Amino acid sequence: MEVTVLSAQPFHDIRVRNYEDDLSSCRIPLAELLDPVGVAHVTAEVTRIDVDARTVTTSAGAAYGYDRLVLAAGSRVNKPDLPGLRQFGFDVDTYDGAMRLRRHLETLSGGPAAATVVVVGAGLTGIETACELPHRLRELGMTPRVVLVDRNPLVGSDMGASARPVIQKALSDNGVECRTDVGVTAVGPAGVSLTSGEQLDTATVVWCAGMRASALTEQLPVAHDRLGRVAVDDNLRVIGVPAMFAAGDVAAARMDDEHLSVMSCQHGRPMGRYAGYNVISDLFGEPLLALRIPWYVTVLDLGPAGAVYTEGWDRMVVAQGDQAKTTKRTINTKRIYPPLTASRADLLAAAAPELQARP
Repeated sequence: MEVTVLSAQPFHDIRVRNYEDDLSSCRIPLAELLDPVGVAHVTAEVTRIDVDARTVTTSAGAAYGYDRLVLAAGSRVNKPDLPGLRQFGFDVDTYDGAMRLRRHLETLSGGPAAATVVVVGAGLTGIETACELPHRLRELGMTPRVVLVDRNPLVGSDMGASARPVIQKALSDNGVECRTDVGVTAVGPAGVSLTSGEQLDTATVVWCAGMRASALTEQLPVAHDRLGRVAVDDNLRVIGVPAMFAAGDVAAARMDDEHLSVMSCQHGRPMGRYAGYNVISDLFGEPLLALRIPWYVTVLDLGPAGAVYTEGWDRMVVAQGDQAKTTKRTINTKRIYPPLTASRADLLAAAAPELQARP
């Protein structure tokens, strides 16, 4: 049996930390994780999947045949075709994008517009980014102004009634202004225009408004949900496509009888474990394991204001402030990391199809 990983980058990036300032420990060479267990890895961008011929093709024209394919190509920030967004906007979607933002912030100087950052999208990534930016700007010698913009009438609209007051207070304590019920019409080098008619003078617009599954899913002859994901069964097999499994942000998997997976490491990591186990079991005619996760939590970093920890799909607050911040730090710096020991035994143990307890 041969296992090969095709990845556009030769790294495993700890993506959920990209809103932070120090990313020095967030990029791990794939060789350190795959070589010890004998998994081949090729740095290549996959551009085509032929489900009939069972091949994948890269941008360089190389073709790889497969007996089974695991699609784990992730997601990307969803940037609409707004004037100036791609030219002047920033994001924290990738390590490279976050580093580009960091370098940009370090070059800023001048008046209030230079010290103003507009964050678009008040979901979890947007909130964490907005809460982190004021003290980052202060450390660069600026008097910060951070404005969080969202089309929804409420900040953190998916976080529920229990967590929302905690988030709103944290934004206020961090000095973050909010503009809700408005969208963006254009982004320029010196400002952003809103649907309300307001013009915000700024040198920095950070786009955090929504995610979409990898465009590779569009090549599969099946239905897609509103996020571009494909449906998988309880064993992570793509429904309607033979010999293919999917895990992470490209897959819509049932976590229980009522709820589908969300785009998060909380679900992506166990989906990867089970997909890896099941694809080999499928090849050798062994029983497959059904993935169901009986708990759901959300831990949202609120910068100097701490964090908020919720449990359940209705997101009831069970901890906040310093207590929740300690849990968030443990998750960000330990729980979501693969073993860095270069030990075959440690790496295989971490990939076992077992569910972690809630953090």
